[in-house]
Amino acid sequence: MRKQKQGRRASAPPDEPMMDINTTPLIDVMLVLLIMLIITIPIQLHAVNLNMPHGNPPPSDIKPEVLRIDVDERSTMLWNGEPVADLPEVERRFEQLARQAVQPEVHLRPDKRARYDIVAGVMASAQRAGLNKLGIVGSEQFVP
Repeated sequence: MRKQKQGRRASAPPDEPMMDINTTPLIDVMLVLLIMLIITIPIQLHAVNLNMPHGNPPPSDIKPEVLRIDVDERSTMLWNGEPVADLPEVERRFEQLARQAVQPEVHLRPDKRARYDIVAGVMASAQRAGLNKLGIVGSEQFVP
């Protein structure tokens, strides 16, 4: 029995040439073509062209009213300094403000010891009434 050379199939006789296609050059050429294709494709920028106005807008003559709502440590609500009985009363007042042509800015200032449900109720009431200028003032007291 003759010994077979390494790299040959066991079924092929030792003196016959190998009939398999060498795919390494084919893969190299395909990779080069793929890289060239990737490089030559232009980068698409997804931009939206807007026609923006030029210059500064004229200053508004109407200054918005500022409404201050405080919630103290006993969860008592104060409407510009005067106590309010309950959340339905706050909601009624918000509905009246929402009907105005120029809605006021509502500055909510909760104490950090106030009950969460009272503060959340005031914010929910403002949203239900349709007020869209609501800000929480004094949040630096919550930072440790």
